[in-house]
Amino acid sequence: MTIRVLLADDQALLRSAFKVLVDSEPDMEVVGEASDGAQAVRLAKERRADVVLMDIRMPGTDGLAATRMISDDPDLGQVRVVILTTFEVDDYVVQALRAGASGFLGKGSEPEELLNAIRVAVRGEALLSPAATKGLIARFLAQSAPEETAGGHGPSRLDALTVREREVLVQVAGGHSNDEIAKRLGVSPLTVKTHVNRAMSKLGARDRAQLVVIAYESGLVRPRAE
Repeated sequence: MTIRVLLADDQALLRSAFKVLVDSEPDMEVVGEASDGAQAVRLAKERRADVVLMDIRMPGTDGLAATRMISDDPDLGQVRVVILTTFEVDDYVVQALRAGASGFLGKGSEPEELLNAIRVAVRGEALLSPAATKGLIARFLAQSAPEETAGGHGPSRLDALTVREREVLVQVAGGHSNDEIAKRLGVSPLTVKTHVNRAMSKLGARDRAQLVVIAYESGLVRPRAE
């Protein structure tokens, strides 16, 4: 399968650099370029993109609004958004994750990191494994007042989950892969995948990144002290 990538950034030079990198991979192709969020949403639908590399700060419709528009559009349910940002410690990053982004990456990341991020996102996995990233999300969620929590993910929201699904959700929030979770819980990776998919369905999560956010917002997982 060829991964169809859309580039959304208001800097033409940066888009050109990303295009050369992505198009150099045999399993990827750039299917469009957008200079603002509104154009990104339109092209994501027209070009049937699989992954959108989205800058947060763009003129007009910014990346945050565009991510929310993509997440809310049933016709774009298969599209994964990876946020690209110059400033990794940024409240907008967490807002973007809440809006439906699959994760984020610093613009200064190595080329292989960017290419891996695209492949991870298209598989529906979360770009949240690095400890620094989980710590960032934890800090901002801890600072949020209960009424600011998006989607009403209070403790009662988790009532629909079975005990095992909660256990799996805790592990997902810890950034563990299905194989790692399987070893920790003494079950098969396929069983873990089934529990993850059921939790996503019950909680209305698009992917694992959303599960991580919900786990913190609901209080199921508490931020660790620095």
